[in-house]
Amino acid sequence: MPWPQISDSEVLSVRSQKNSLDPWKPYAFLVEPERSAAGSIDEVLTIFLTNRECPFRCTMCDLWRNTLDERVPIGAIPAQIDYACERLPLANHVKLYNAGNFFDPQAIPREDHAEIARRVRPFKTVIVENHPRFTGDQCIQFRDLIETNLEIAIGLETIHPSILTSLNKRMTVDDFDKAAQMLIDNQIAVRTFLLLKPPGLDEESGIDWAFRSIKHAVEIGVHCISLIPTRSGNGLMEQLEASGEFSLPRIQSMERILEQGLEYVKTTSPMTRVFMDVWDAACFFVCEECGPARINRIQRMNLTQRIEPTIECHCNQSLFIDARNQ
Repeated sequence: MPWPQISDSEVLSVRSQKNSLDPWKPYAFLVEPERSAAGSIDEVLTIFLTNRECPFRCTMCDLWRNTLDERVPIGAIPAQIDYACERLPLANHVKLYNAGNFFDPQAIPREDHAEIARRVRPFKTVIVENHPRFTGDQCIQFRDLIETNLEIAIGLETIHPSILTSLNKRMTVDDFDKAAQMLIDNQIAVRTFLLLKPPGLDEESGIDWAFRSIKHAVEIGVHCISLIPTRSGNGLMEQLEASGEFSLPRIQSMERILEQGLEYVKTTSPMTRVFMDVWDAACFFVCEECGPARINRIQRMNLTQRIEPTIECHCNQSLFIDARNQ
């Protein structure tokens, strides 16, 4: 039975207040290691840009907390990049993440593209986020402006047709495929975000559909896959938890799908990388004895792109039984 679609009004009705932000400063920035396509461990500067909220109000998203209701003034985004770069060490690559779509002109003013390009040109790779609806000639024009490698991250989330519809992303798998193909044809690399266990799926089907989605992304040429365990915390997700339509994935499931993804790309697409997001990962384990070790194992697999020795713990069997009986 198809899972019902959530509307914009339902998403908005249970929201809390946004955080107070300065349009001339990024709301966060950091440098972190990431395995490169060449196999090296490179430093990546990630700047979380303050800008207008994304127009697509996805069921699971909580990124709106750090967005504005209006477009930032012209010049604000270059100033935010300067602010972060002045306070962080040098890095090889830069991610300009804006809680939405870089090529949405109501988020990132196109008048700022040239100044943004001037600032990011020294990096080996520039990575931005986008939605298929904003994927077009403007991406190619920005690629030419930066004069370095451009990579665009697009949230596919899942290839499960009814679940994808229920996430309120306003896109289909075909929309994603066409956008990805256009970028790849124009020498723009594509990474994608895939959800582990979105609302409407149990533990086993969550892993199954995440793996199907990995295979699909690899088949169309995506070179980097970031797996995101679905979280609560945006108001609506707590309601879905209370109704039994959603529960957090287990950290063992995070390990399993990462292992499956790494094993799959090793034989089918060795240059493709598969990562598991570990932000706030402590919320996904219930065993204090092995939980931190499992997070460390995932982090090592992210960097080595190899399956690490498994974590043995007394909780393994009981967690398997719990997941099977959901």
